[in-house]
Amino acid sequence: MSSTTWERLRPKQEVKSWVDVVWFKGAIPKLSFNMWVANYDRLPTRSRLVAWGLPISANCPLCSNYFETRDHLLLSCTYNQAIWREVFSRCNHPVAPFTNWAELLSWIRAATSSKVRLLRKLATQLVVYHLWKQRNNLIHNQISLPPATVFRNIDRELRNIISARRHRKGYASLMVMWLR
Repeated sequence: MSSTTWERLRPKQEVKSWVDVVWFKGAIPKLSFNMWVANYDRLPTRSRLVAWGLPISANCPLCSNYFETRDHLLLSCTYNQAIWREVFSRCNHPVAPFTNWAELLSWIRAATSSKVRLLRKLATQLVVYHLWKQRNNLIHNQISLPPATVFRNIDRELRNIISARRHRKGYASLMVMWLR
């Protein structure tokens, strides 16, 4: 009886193609949640806030050159290029720079091994989380950290995640991959 009620309240949908990039075994909940919101393009970026009627500038707070959209803020802003460059040096460079979110998700899935794919998932979720955090820190606290500092925070957090899970299957060799 309760299962029938549950199914009527929450009908099953087809599994989304991005689900394995957002939700996976060993993921950090706050990072996965932030990635999920970003994946649905529901982060309250300035361009969305302006569309809702807020009287603010739609320009990116990090570079001030373009409208702040998800794809600009997280993928193509000049501020984040140094951060992505460091991640790419550890997780294999994409063929070309990302121009949209779908290309980022494809790059994560295109990894040649499950260990590289796991490292890309963790690193990408950390980059998305920390870029959003830095954006909010700049807007709300007027504190601007250089990209190198943001990457150091990402690096430290990823090392901690890997170290805490080093005895789990799939995590044993991630530190060596990340540090090369």
